[in-house]
Amino acid sequence: MIQVLIAEDMRILRDTLVSLLDLEDDLKVVAELACGADILPAALRHEPDVALIDIDLPGTDGLTAAAELHERLPRCRTLVLTGRGGPGTLRRALAAHVSGFLVKDAPSRELIDAVRRVAAGHRVIDPELALAALEAADNPLSPREAEVLRRHATGASAAEIAAEIHLSYGTVRNYLASAVTKLGARNRVDAARIADEAGWL
Repeated sequence: MIQVLIAEDMRILRDTLVSLLDLEDDLKVVAELACGADILPAALRHEPDVALIDIDLPGTDGLTAAAELHERLPRCRTLVLTGRGGPGTLRRALAAHVSGFLVKDAPSRELIDAVRRVAAGHRVIDPELALAALEAADNPLSPREAEVLRRHATGASAAEIAAEIHLSYGTVRNYLASAVTKLGARNRVDAARIADEAGWL
């Protein structure tokens, strides 16, 4: 019997997932959660074989929870669901050691099959997302440009970034301007969005 933990904050979708999996003879839902912060405690208590996790959860996001599970309960495989799949999101998911990555509009049989395959130790990735990730261009940003843009994306000003990483204010502004130009962005906010979606931050 494959024991499954489900973490999804939308009640109707969570109930649907529970009902769908409980129809299968070899699958059993042992925990259903709405908050990311509850995932690790529940997993340590129930020791599921698979954690089926939405990426966008209140409290702790799904990828952070996946990384925590990998560290604290490595035998539990993680299958993440997302409504906003993209190469950058996929790269971050793989960095968090997820075993599976599917978009929420995947057919139900594909989801059930993914749970079984992940439990068996296989990696399952939405094929269209995998192809998009392979076709994505290489990162045009230098490591320093990416670092400065990443800090800017979290709300830090150029002056704050300069103080944090011991650069001059002018140098930080130059790195930000260079990132905007390289990414063909309209402004710094747009550059951060483009780089984040591509998985370059």
